[in-house]
Amino acid sequence: MGFWDNVKEKAVQLNEGLKTKMGQFKNANFADASMAMCALIAAADGNIDSSERQKTASFIMNNDTLKVFDTSELQTKFTYYCDKLQSDYDFGKIEAIQSISKLKKKADQARAVIQVGIIIGGADGDFDDDEKAAVREACFAVGISPNEFDL
Repeated sequence: MGFWDNVKEKAVQLNEGLKTKMGQFKNANFADASMAMCALIAAADGNIDSSERQKTASFIMNNDTLKVFDTSELQTKFTYYCDKLQSDYDFGKIEAIQSISKLKKKADQARAVIQVGIIIGGADGDFDDDEKAAVREACFAVGISPNEFDL
């Protein structure tokens, strides 16, 4: 099995595992951190083009694991973080990481947000180095070793 097949298979497994946990994670901090993670992945190369933003937004709205949340609220949060990252990438990144770090004391939720990042990053079949770096930073923000996710 090729590397990309392994990435796709792992993303499917993570997505299935998240489906069972999402109901218990239905809270504002988790939703906020999830959308911050999605925006970080969309902007991982330091730039968010409109097609990437739209593709990520479409994935968020159609993903079964995120259906426990109101889609308009998710879209508002995702847009907020994307706008922050586009207007000033460095400060936007700090704000997004801070949002994710609020889950540091909730290990299950923190791991789920990391998994959301991996799923978003691998959704197009190309979990690139910039996206992996963004997920690694999120791991450090919540005190989880990136090695746990083969990063």
